[in-house]
Amino acid sequence: MTSEDVRERAVQPEDLSRFVVERLNAGDVEGLVALYEPDAVLALPDGQVATGSQEIRRAYEHLVTGKPTFTPGRQQPTLRNGDLALTSVRLPDGGFTVEVARRQDDGTWLWVIDQPGLLP
Repeated sequence: MTSEDVRERAVQPEDLSRFVVERLNAGDVEGLVALYEPDAVLALPDGQVATGSQEIRRAYEHLVTGKPTFTPGRQQPTLRNGDLALTSVRLPDGGFTVEVARRQDDGTWLWVIDQPGLLP
């Protein structure tokens, strides 16, 4: 049994935001990558975009190197349209995140677009 077999999967799109904070704080890079579809895009702080699992993995490897602590924000109401969901979290520093999740064939949710840490 691999660690991927025991990781909780998102049954609601809002679960992804909780999982990302838990996995960031645990330094679980593979668990973070598992929250995204294979061809997902992740906006980076320098204005660049990580596209696909390998680039997203590299971005998270860099982010967790210093073992920072992340504090959960306040989940905002989710907007759904069929198999797509727009999620957002108000961050403790006043910023916010915006993500698009897609329902997978097995009923779980993964992010396809992630714009973390926007400032007001």
